[in-house]
Amino acid sequence: MDQTNDNPSALPAAAGIENDVTATESGSATHSPRDRGGIEDFWDQRYSGIEHLWSGQPNISLVSETRGLRPGRVLDVGCGEGADALWLAEHGWDVTALDVSRVALDRAAGQAERLGLHVHWLHAGLVEATIPPATFDLVSAQYPALLRTDDNIAERALINAVAPGGLLLVVHHAAPNKEQANIHGFNPDEYVSPANVAAMLDDGWRIEINETRPRHVTTGAGSHHTHDVVVRARRRT
Repeated sequence: MDQTNDNPSALPAAAGIENDVTATESGSATHSPRDRGGIEDFWDQRYSGIEHLWSGQPNISLVSETRGLRPGRVLDVGCGEGADALWLAEHGWDVTALDVSRVALDRAAGQAERLGLHVHWLHAGLVEATIPPATFDLVSAQYPALLRTDDNIAERALINAVAPGGLLLVVHHAAPNKEQANIHGFNPDEYVSPANVAAMLDDGWRIEINETRPRHVTTGAGSHHTHDVVVRARRRT
């Protein structure tokens, strides 16, 4: 949930998790645990320790990749403090936004109320959330920290949520090299990447964008990252 920032909490359940970690954009040596309760506590504590964890601005890739789209139903996976969800609602989308952190969701809901915007906030992880299949015209996962599993449960949850004709947008920071990852005690292979999601798309999908882009963000917890990987795919059937 970078938000020119990132999305910090999307567990395996729809955006929350079951055994995943949602969308964090940290890039620091702190990593969320793997159990549901531990993940929720981790993110609640992280949000509670600072007035605003992210920049408060919508993620750049979300804005650029949705420009010109007709608003419909959208799922924001790991919505964090809600910058993406609020921007989407302002632009006419019917927004469902989920996160594992109750602190983050309360913060997001408060801002929505102040702005007079309606968003369906869901306190859950991506995998654990009850999401009807093929429901959303857009599924957006901005910098999710979703744990990989042998059965690819998080990837499938993202893919299955998209309606026919809808878009799947997955954005993440370019993975650090092994030396950098080891310094921070981080193994990127443990987390779902845009490439992992793209590899699971069959002939029923058309990959419209799959590229690495420079990013120029100066505020928020993810401002030290210099490149993002962007995958945008459209479901044909």
